[in-house]
Amino acid sequence: MQLNYKSFGEGTPVVILHGLLGSLDNWQTFARKLSSDFKVFTIDLRNHGRSPHSDEHSYPAMVSDLVEFFTKHHIEDAHIIGHSMGGKVAMQFAITHSEKVLKLIVVDIAPKEYGRGHDTIFDALEDVDIFRITKRDDADAMLATHIDDFAVRQFLLKNLDRNADGSFSWKMNLDGLIRNYEQINQAIHSEKPVAVSAYIIRGGKSNYVLENDLSSFQKIFPKIELITIPDAGHWVHAEAPDVFYAAVHKILADIV
Repeated sequence: MQLNYKSFGEGTPVVILHGLLGSLDNWQTFARKLSSDFKVFTIDLRNHGRSPHSDEHSYPAMVSDLVEFFTKHHIEDAHIIGHSMGGKVAMQFAITHSEKVLKLIVVDIAPKEYGRGHDTIFDALEDVDIFRITKRDDADAMLATHIDDFAVRQFLLKNLDRNADGSFSWKMNLDGLIRNYEQINQAIHSEKPVAVSAYIIRGGKSNYVLENDLSSFQKIFPKIELITIPDAGHWVHAEAPDVFYAAVHKILADIV
């Protein structure tokens, strides 16, 4: 699968993987800043952004896509940063291809199985009558009947695409993501410890990574360090961008 991507800068590669219903655009500001010291790749995972759609949306499939991406772009190894669903992709990639990972940064997600937490969002997206939209505000008004939070609606509306004829469509494969939602929530497992330097950056206001989750990380990645950014929620990189950047740069700076 030929994943859509953008690249910035030169140097040691850093690959950034977004979360569910996100895209590479969510990381562009951060990537540009980090590119002063690294060659940064932001990627649209399958069924997201401008990458191809597929009926399959599993972690092994997304890892296979990432291996193909490394091969195509002649990347022998890289730092991997993954947020939420992208963090699980990053963990699975490190488990099966540890030789390709320099440092692993997992952003606000644990390797555990999660319960259903996106049903309201999926319902809201499904209720948008895409054929009646003439401008983005129309879609926002439709989403607002389900979702009060303006910031969440703006995040979701990044998936809206205006076609050449003026009509609108979703960039992401909404039906495919809904069908595969149970797989997205699955836990990440490893039969043996992985010798990769790993870091968790969590938001202090988020409940995605709890204190008792650290042991499940340590079973897979014994060399793991937990970093908490107190004033951030789940979208750590967007809610505390300067603090998040400083934490990431400090992790990576010893081989700049």
